[in-house]
Amino acid sequence: MKKLLGLILLLITAVNFFFATPALAGDVTKGAAIFSANCASCHMGGKNVVNPAKTLQKEDLEKYGMYDIEQIKTQVMNGKAAMPSFLSRLTDEDIDNVASYVLAQADNGWK
Repeated sequence: MKKLLGLILLLITAVNFFFATPALAGDVTKGAAIFSANCASCHMGGKNVVNPAKTLQKEDLEKYGMYDIEQIKTQVMNGKAAMPSFLSRLTDEDIDNVASYVLAQADNGWK
């Protein structure tokens, strides 16, 4: 009986681990304001005006290995291709907040 209970608890833990929404490090409300002021001109509504195939929709973030708070923060800090670096314009806290906002919006379908 103890083995069965242990196996059930292990299964529940594994399911929660693999299917859990990533933890958000920052303040989503503050991130919305930062996104609006710095990112929305290219990414309004989770779109991408430079490369329409690489949106901020959850499916695209997952497809390109970007559905991760650290990956988004790295992209914001360093830029990539046509996206500039925001490291000199935003604080570490701002970057945490905007990355959290992007993940929250991706989970919500950018509604």
